[in-house]
Amino acid sequence: MAVFALMLQLPVLSMTFRLTYRRYRLAFRAPLRTAAGLWREREGLILRVEDAAGRIGWGDAAPVPAFGLETIDQVAVACAALGETPDEGVIDRLGPGLASLRQALAAAQSDLAGAPPLPAGRFLPVAALIPAGRAALPAIVPFAEAGFRTFKWKVGVGDLGDELGLLDDLCGALPSGGRLRLDANGAWDRRAAERWLERCADRPIEFLEQPVARDARGADDLLQGLGADYPTPIALDESLVDAGDLDHWLDRDWPGIYIFKPALCADPVLALARLAAAQADVVFSSAIETAVGARSALRLAFGWTGPARALGFGVWPAFALPGFDGPAAAPFIRAEDVERMNPEAVWTALN
Repeated sequence: MAVFALMLQLPVLSMTFRLTYRRYRLAFRAPLRTAAGLWREREGLILRVEDAAGRIGWGDAAPVPAFGLETIDQVAVACAALGETPDEGVIDRLGPGLASLRQALAAAQSDLAGAPPLPAGRFLPVAALIPAGRAALPAIVPFAEAGFRTFKWKVGVGDLGDELGLLDDLCGALPSGGRLRLDANGAWDRRAAERWLERCADRPIEFLEQPVARDARGADDLLQGLGADYPTPIALDESLVDAGDLDHWLDRDWPGIYIFKPALCADPVLALARLAAAQADVVFSSAIETAVGARSALRLAFGWTGPARALGFGVWPAFALPGFDGPAAAPFIRAEDVERMNPEAVWTALN
């Protein structure tokens, strides 16, 4: 765990720094269809911190409304209340309810402390996000020709029977060695989830993500039971949004996969240390953040030494305006791609 260990050993800053921020609202190139409805734009704050030595750090605070946690307005109010010259203890004083702001400040402080460079020449596989519904079928071909072998399809969006009927067509369109990830965003009840898991059993499905909602009656036991009763692994996503959720599922010895979105985690480094200690099966995933947030998240992904599942970062280009996207969707993200990302350019574009 060379890179990850180095990140955990970064010194605590004993200084104040100058904090400035800019709010953004970026329309997507095309609305993202999920079980929660159409997602049309991304809102957040880009943070810029500068210390007395002139070093600069960057963070992207961008909560996801559908996860039901803090809103962007709450983040903006909290950020304004910090003042222009907070000190290094400001993160602890924010409390756990402002996860996106906490991680953004931590990412910026990591920059100031001198995050180690990523190892040159290393690369990680990426999963391609394909459209929901029938638009997924023609989308697989160009992605496959580009070299992708893992594809993520949003389900629970349309009619259950129609989506189940389309599954075989999608599996048939996969390239040799290709696998499909299904993401239900908590759309189903028990019976619908069981129908899908029965259908997935003998097909090239890597895992089924969040089949039932986290707030459904008996959801925890239901997810645990589904994971035990069917061969297709189940991944937790929306069930990991609150501060105590990770420890809750680790205490339950969750046998499936953890979808880890660094942009939405109050303390990503501590969370990853706990996951590593548990030898958990982790998939790093984008929250469709800007290049600033993507840079922070991907640095953490490159420090992980667990199972090498494809990253859920095949989402860009996502924004209608140029200059805000993370690395363009490709079958692999290289360490050099991450190091070349320029937060200053995003900051300037918001001026």
